Amino acid sequence: MKKYKTLLFDVDDTLLDFAAAEDSALSKLFACQKIQLTPEIKTFYKKMNRAMWEDYEQGKLERDELVNTRFAKLFRRFGKLVDGMEMERDYRRYLQEGHQLIQGARQLIFDLNKTFDLYIVTNGVKETQYKRLSDSGLSPFFKRIFVSEETGYHKPDQRFFQYVFAHIPYFNKGGALIIGDSLISDILGGIRAGLDTCWFNAKNQHNELREQPTYTVQRLEEIRAIVDIG
Repeated sequence: MKKYKTLLFDVDDTLLDFAAAEDSALSKLFACQKIQLTPEIKTFYKKMNRAMWEDYEQGKLERDELVNTRFAKLFRRFGKLVDGMEMERDYRRYLQEGHQLIQGARQLIFDLNKTFDLYIVTNGVKETQYKRLSDSGLSPFFKRIFVSEETGYHKPDQRFFQYVFAHIPYFNKGGALIIGDSLISDILGGIRAGLDTCWFNAKNQHNELREQPTYTVQRLEEIRAIVDIG
């Protein structure tokens, strides 16, 4: 069994339940606008938002354009004109309140911290991710939190990984493992960066990439066997 020293964790839908945080933030945002958040609207937003983030990950869209226009597009689709930047600020404030943990995350990180050097590697807004991790109680267990906004690059961009490697003392790729739910950001990005990868596939999705992760798990508890802790 390969021995690891450094474990790099994604945040959203790996340690924290982003879907729950997102649903709560959207409900509060729409309530402030006195508009009912219907299943149709929620489905449209999530599909549109996912497509915009994919464009961002592929370098087709700037982050500022993404976050400052998505809600203007959403509300316009359903007949209301709003200030996209103002809506983004409100949404971000509500999203920061969401720090629900994925099942098993707290105990796993607590136990791993005794043996491994733990780091966060996440795309997103620095202020939001820092607050959610702090409120969840996970922050103290990580030696450093790397957020795309702070590094200037986003996963799977290799410059993001180069930044991370350069800022971890005595970093050794051969002794590192990245753990995340995104096939593109975490797994493909990690593979291209020369890392072993662990795909957290809680929804049992099909892997459409030619590249294969080193490991695949459906529950966080399964990571214990990979890194050889009880």
